[in-house]
Amino acid sequence: MNTLEGQISIWGTPIKEQFDVFHKTNPVVFHELVGLADQLRSRGHKRGSINMLFEVLRWERMIATDDPSSGFKLNNNYRSHYARLIVETHPRFEGFFAIRHLRS
Repeated sequence: MNTLEGQISIWGTPIKEQFDVFHKTNPVVFHELVGLADQLRSRGHKRGSINMLFEVLRWERMIATDDPSSGFKLNNNYRSHYARLIVETHPRFEGFFAIRHLRS
């Protein structure tokens, strides 16, 4: 059975449902992404990339741990869901991310 942190089975489960479970069990990811986006905005950037923020968060987590097998993983499929959630929750980010229509 394939699993993600905080999830049971991913086979046959829509990505949005997988994201909701991951977000609920890992709220720190959302808060850290918002913090990174706020840092960009505070430096005068009017646009940002959720892809870049994901990679920065991955980097920071890798550097912060002495255990390379700590298991911290971010699913790339969640990027667009995080961008949407950030904008919905914090209107100051309206227009900050390029957001396309979801296929699902």
